[in-house]
Amino acid sequence: MSRKKSKKGKRRLTISISEMFIVLSMGMVLVSAVLAIVIFVQIYKDAMEQSAVTGSEQSIVQVQNTLENYTNEIETTLELIKQNMDTPNEDDFMQNLVEVRTDIAAVTTYDDSGKLLQCWTAGLALKPEIMTNLSYEAYSDKSERLNISRPHVESIFVDVYPWVVTIYEDTIDEQGKTRHLALDIRFSNIANYIDDVGIGQRGYCFITDLKGNIVYHPQQQLINLGLREETGTGLEDGTHIGSEAIYTAHTMENCGWKIIGVSYVDEMITAQVAGALRRLLIMLTGILAVTSIFGWLLARLFSRPAKKLAKAMEDFEKDAENFAYSVRGGTSEITTLSESFGHMVLRIQRLMEKVRQEEISLRKTELKALQAQINPHFLYNTLDAIAWLCEDGQNKEAEEMVTSLANLFRISISKGHEMIPIEKELQHARSYLKIEQIRYKDRFTYQFHVDAACMDYLCNKITLQPIIENAIYHGINQMPDEGRIDIRVFSEEGDIIFQVEDNGVGMTQKQCGEILQRESGDSVGIGIKNVNDRIKIYFGDEYGISIASELDEGTCVTIRMPKIKEDKFEK
Repeated sequence: MSRKKSKKGKRRLTISISEMFIVLSMGMVLVSAVLAIVIFVQIYKDAMEQSAVTGSEQSIVQVQNTLENYTNEIETTLELIKQNMDTPNEDDFMQNLVEVRTDIAAVTTYDDSGKLLQCWTAGLALKPEIMTNLSYEAYSDKSERLNISRPHVESIFVDVYPWVVTIYEDTIDEQGKTRHLALDIRFSNIANYIDDVGIGQRGYCFITDLKGNIVYHPQQQLINLGLREETGTGLEDGTHIGSEAIYTAHTMENCGWKIIGVSYVDEMITAQVAGALRRLLIMLTGILAVTSIFGWLLARLFSRPAKKLAKAMEDFEKDAENFAYSVRGGTSEITTLSESFGHMVLRIQRLMEKVRQEEISLRKTELKALQAQINPHFLYNTLDAIAWLCEDGQNKEAEEMVTSLANLFRISISKGHEMIPIEKELQHARSYLKIEQIRYKDRFTYQFHVDAACMDYLCNKITLQPIIENAIYHGINQMPDEGRIDIRVFSEEGDIIFQVEDNGVGMTQKQCGEILQRESGDSVGIGIKNVNDRIKIYFGDEYGISIASELDEGTCVTIRMPKIKEDKFEK
């Protein structure tokens, strides 16, 4: 808050935008806190509930898959038993099976009256007189699925009473009579697996049949004694959320068993939500305290330095070159921002000065390049050749060389312009080639292939001459046969392409890379590197020279430039 005098001398209370923002923010935080807690608790409760449902679902699906895989394996074994019945090796197969598969207690067959016909076990002795056979009595409950009985005690052996479930099926023997096949599987493996399944700290799962009768329960004895009651039987498949527990039921596809998982709401949801709510209240209390302190500091330290910094930025935009800035005070963030702005001002001013100096240096470089275009050795050799022609009476050839040399110099000067029409550049190249052809006494031929549509575009002057010079001196001059130079100009993908190709001695890939790094010298005029650098300075790194060459095959130099009209180029 601040006080300000009015024109009448009275002081009135004012509030800044930052202070108003802090007051409103604190109010919004206080109002939003309650809403946030309610919404968060509901969302977190739903998330925990969904997490509990998902965890229970995953556990039961895993149990279902494991038991289905096991019962499918048993069903496969039953089919093998049926296939080997009434075969010469029936006894050997059955005996080997019960000895290898320790989970099989016995394989038995019965007639319609319940008389035991055959029995294969791993060394167990049958009772002389069987009073009760629970495995046969299991035939009374048949279905279209895998016929599997409830767990029971197998009572047909002497002094041994294995706990089994019976897999049964009807077969037809060789005389066409019905024969009942029973496969007794030890239930202890399944029971131990169900006992080990845990959902949370206190959750468990159990097995019922399709009618809701318990097949197996981890606390089976307590249920049998009436000390515990299981309320999760008879449920439809899916997840059922009660006030105290979450039940998840899944029916096995290949038999009449249903897997039911039980997890507790207070363990999976209520305790988690209560803990999260306590942590949230503590966090919100801390946030409110920190927000209050930070809001007061922000109103005191941020607003004024920020306004000064904004004013300094406006002044810099108006007069960047003469602007002088000193770091302002305030919070560490504002101080850091002020320092960064001060560094930015200095860097921009240095860059502006650097750009001015580079423009001056570029003009000086252009003048040096212009002077270097007149190669002293080339001029001396050309004039010497003209004198020799005159002495030899070849006045016509001398006249052609003088004319070509004059055209060459005229175009090289180009009134000091760096960019000239492609048509002029081609005239310059033709003049140079004519001089060199006379000097070398027609040791090479040349030909131009030019797209007429490209003639009016601009290019850097003295672009082709250094490339042609390099082709003559370092390619054709070193070969015994007649040389050939092809100069092409065409348009490609919106750019102008120059190509100078010769059939000279060629270069290695290493030499192709080195030639673009070679400095200017008398032997190569202003140099291929000079041409490449000038193109990149004017148009960017995506333009310039590329070289392709093979030894004893020749070299092709490709130059890429953008399409530029004279009326759109700033000289």
